[in-house]
Amino acid sequence: MNQLAMSLSALWHRIPKALLFAIAVLVQCALLMLMVADRVQILREGTEVTLQTQPVDPRDFLRGDYVVLRYDISQLPAGHLAGKPADARNPLVFVKLALNAEGLYAAVSVHAEPVPVTAPEVLIRGRVSYSCGSNVRSFCDKLTIKYGLERYFVPEGEGRKLEQARNQQKLRIVAAVLPSGRAAIKRLLLDGEPVYEEPLY
Repeated sequence: MNQLAMSLSALWHRIPKALLFAIAVLVQCALLMLMVADRVQILREGTEVTLQTQPVDPRDFLRGDYVVLRYDISQLPAGHLAGKPADARNPLVFVKLALNAEGLYAAVSVHAEPVPVTAPEVLIRGRVSYSCGSNVRSFCDKLTIKYGLERYFVPEGEGRKLEQARNQQKLRIVAAVLPSGRAAIKRLLLDGEPVYEEPLY
């Protein structure tokens, strides 16, 4: 075993550092391309859902060049999940959304596993921010859920206007949601009009 380790070590030291560097760069590029391809898939193939944003605590200021977003679906009653065991401190949940009379998607129910939906219903995946109980984790009566849609990067100097619109509930987002529940922001609507559109690349 020691001899094998020594042989591997000797082989490792014989590999030129330039080659190792090139391999590391290629791996990083491949990972970046996979991330981009994943987002493109969501934006291209996902069902479009329009969500109403909610005001955010004024202490939660604009950070850098992105706007903090919260939605009607960010805090929901746990329903039948309340008090049931959670498999982690921040468990995954699946929220069934349906169109309401205003043309917005609203939460119907929350589930620990994917459930069937019928169009135009959509199932969106989120992660609960915290769970109840110190020893045995369980779902709280009210769930704070994050969907990966909680911030949006904007051009420098544009954030304050969008924050004001968000706090006046004039800002909505259109998200693309895959059947798996993964979602991404596709565009921002200000007073119903598109103001920012996510490019595919």
